[in-house]
This record gives sequence, C-alpha cells and structure tokens, in this order.
Amino acid sequence: MSITLTTILLGAGALLLGVLMGYYLRVIVALGRKRSIEIDIKQMMVGAKEEAQKVINEAKEKSEKKLAELKEDEKKKEQEFKETEKRLIKKDELLDARQSEIDKEVENIKIKVEEIKRIQEKVVKIEEEKRDELARVAKLTEQEAKDELMKDVEKKYEEDILVKIQKLETTNEEKLENRAKEILVTSIQRLATSTASDLMTTTITIPNNEIKGKIIGKEGRNIRAFERAAGVELIVDDTPGSIVISSFDPVRRQVARVALENLILDGRIQPAKIEELVEKAREEINKIIKEKGEQAVYECGIFNFDPRIVAIIGRLYFRTSYGQNVLQHSIEMAHIAGMIAEELGADVAIAKAGALVHDIGKALDHEVQGTHVEIGVRILQKFGADERIVTAMKSHHGDYPYETIEAVIVQTADAISGGRPGARRDSVENYLKRLQELEALVNNFPAVEKSYALQAGREIRIFVTPEKISDAEAKLMARDIAMKIEQELKYPGEIKVTLIRETRVIEYAR
Repeated sequence: MSITLTTILLGAGALLLGVLMGYYLRVIVALGRKRSIEIDIKQMMVGAKEEAQKVINEAKEKSEKKLAELKEDEKKKEQEFKETEKRLIKKDELLDARQSEIDKEVENIKIKVEEIKRIQEKVVKIEEEKRDELARVAKLTEQEAKDELMKDVEKKYEEDILVKIQKLETTNEEKLENRAKEILVTSIQRLATSTASDLMTTTITIPNNEIKGKIIGKEGRNIRAFERAAGVELIVDDTPGSIVISSFDPVRRQVARVALENLILDGRIQPAKIEELVEKAREEINKIIKEKGEQAVYECGIFNFDPRIVAIIGRLYFRTSYGQNVLQHSIEMAHIAGMIAEELGADVAIAKAGALVHDIGKALDHEVQGTHVEIGVRILQKFGADERIVTAMKSHHGDYPYETIEAVIVQTADAISGGRPGARRDSVENYLKRLQELEALVNNFPAVEKSYALQAGREIRIFVTPEKISDAEAKLMARDIAMKIEQELKYPGEIKVTLIRETRVIEYAR
C-alpha cells in the first residue's frame, strides 16, 4: 500500500515537472520568435526608407528636368508671340494706309457721281427741249407721233405680220390638232359600241277591241283607276290594236307599260287587280333601276359612290336624249374619258366618275327645279360625292368654267359620244331651227355679205366684203364669231368657222 502511494506521488511529481518544463520551453521558443520578427520588421523598415529616398531623388531629378524644358518652351513661345505681334502691327499699318486710299477714292467717286448727275440733268433737259421743239414743229404730241408711227409701220408690214402669224398658227395648230386627233381616234377605236338609236316606246299593242273595252271599263272606271294608280294618261282612240301611254316621267311610263302588259295577259281587268299589278310593276322597275345602276358603276370600275347615287344613275336607263339612251351614253362617255385621261396623264378615276354622272340631273329634272347640270351638282353634293367629281361634271355644257383638266375631258367625251354618226336622232324642225340660228348669229356681224351653214351645221362658211375689212381684221373676226357661237348656241361636237375675204378687181375695155 505504501509502495503504491509512493509510486503515485512520484508519477504525479514527474508529470508536474514535465508540464512546467514544457511551459518553460514554450515561453523560451515564443520569445525567440518574437525577437526574430522584430529584427525582420526593422530590416524591412530600413529597406523601405532607402527605397523611398531613392524614388524621391528620381522624382526630384525628373521634375527639375521637366521644369527646365518648360522654361525653354516658354522662352520660345514668348519669342513667337513677339514676332506675331510685330507682323500684326505691320498689317495694321498697311490697312490704315489702304483705308486712307479707299477714303480718297470714295471722295473722288462722289465727286464724279455728282458730275454725272449734272450731265444727266442737262441731257434730259436737252431731250425735253428737243421733244418740245419737235412737237411744236410737227404740231403733234409725243403720244400722237408714236401712234402715227405705229400705224404707218403696221400698215407697211401688215402683210408680213399676217403671213408670220398664219405660219405660226398653222404650224402650232397642225401639231396640236394631230396630237388631239391621235388621242381621240385612239379612244374611239378602243371603244366599239353599237350606234343604233334607242327609243323607249310608249305604245302598247292589244290583241283585239274587246281588251280595249275591258281596259276602259264601265263608264271609264278601269282606265281612271289605272291612270290614278300609275300616274300616267292612257290615250285610247280609234287606232286599231294599240293604246298610247303618255307621261312626262319615263319611270312612271315604264311602270305603266309593264302593268298594262301584265293586265292584258291576265285578262282580269278591274280596279283591285290594276292596283295590285301596278304595285308589282313598280317593284319590278325599281329592281331593274337598282340593277342597272350597279351594272353601270361596276362596268366603269367606280366603287365609292353612295348607294342612293347608284340608284339615281339606274333611273337614266329609262331616259333618252335625241333617241340615245342616257345611261348607255354615260357609260360610253366614262370609257372614252378614261382613255383620254390615260393619254393625257390626268386622274382616270375622277374623269370616269365625272363622265358617268354628268347627266344624273336628267333622272329628276321633271321633279326638281333647275337645269339638269344644277340638279346633278346638288344631288352629288347632297350624297357626299368627291368635290373633284362635281367639278369635272358641271362644265360639260359650258355653264361653268373649266377648273380642271378632267372637266375638259368630260366635255370632250360628251361631244364624242353625242356627236358620232347615228348616236342621236333629231327632228327636221329642230335641225332647221339650229341652222337658221347659226346663220342669223353670223349675219349680225359687220362686213358679212352672206353665210351658209354646211355639213349638217358642223361648218359655217362666211363671205365678207373685202372693202370693209382687212386680212388681219378678218382673222380676228373669225375668232370673235367662233367665241360668240360658243357662248350663245348649244350644239353637239364642234362647228368649223371658215371666213372668206376675196378681192376682185373689174375693169371694162371700151
């Protein structure tokens, strides 16, 4: 027991001694390391100071060198500035000298200008004195002398001037006429349409007099009912096999024609049946009007019209002018106007639309007051048509000035469509009246001896008294006659004015 205890105590003492010795050794090692680190730090500080001193010395040397260079540059610039200043001073001296010279020249010029003014005043005064003396001697004022001189020169060279004017006009007219003919002929050839006249008949054929009696009815009851329902007048006379429908409205006339034909086919002619068939005929005609209007705008390639305008266009299918169907005439005009517009570089759409609606006022001219042109303008403006179309269509009879090239094209297309052979029929009375008006208008001009309307009124040949008019005045007179015909007469196509001044000298040998 005592040995074990002694052993434990010896072990504990040895352990304690070992711990103490280890701690001591550790302290000794730590102190050695600390001392070594301090020595390294001191060495590093010494090295850093030396390096810093070296950098400072190098920087000082560079700055001294740079400063020396800058001082040298400054000296050079100062030298340059001094030289520049000397040059500027010399230039200022030269400019001052030149300014002095210029001032002297200006003074000299002013003196010369004053001298020139005095000379001019003397010249003007001398000229005035000469003119006054000349007027006193000639007993004519300056204007009178000028007029006399102009008259003498004009009389002397009248023939030469007239020949030159005629040559120029002939050359220019030939060029323009050939170009116009080329465009018009091309347009006409491209549009091949029938030239047969169209007349909406109002005569109804009936199979026998029994049907005529049914149409009249007891004491005229049926015919009165028909006239009241259709808004037309039936003319039943002794002419066998026919009844004439009379009405100023072509649409009503067509409604009555369809209704009467259906009544004849049905055979049951009585007031109730009449009203029923007239209403059906009216619906049928309205349907035809709508279809014809839509066909017309589609054929002409116009798709922006108000439907109400299209419906009014369709009414033209039942309207004729001198035997020419107005709707067909308008469609033909639209095609011709489009071709001419293409050749001239104008707006094709506006030209075609203006041509198609140029006679739209005729569809309602018996219902609205005014000319068909004025009515057409109001219709188009009311239903929102393009103002350019209105401008193009309203001048086709010369009632309004030609504001655009499309307006001239529409008027030209109207003349082509209405003036081509076979397009229209006219009565003998109207034909003779037109020729008489043309000759009477021309005969009112002074110096006209006689005149003749030729080629169905498309040419007027005028003979003048040569003693009363010169060649130059004859040229002006022909132009005045043409302008007066345009202003006062209405005619299709154009009228050629030919003025003839023939000088005859007659002597007798006895």
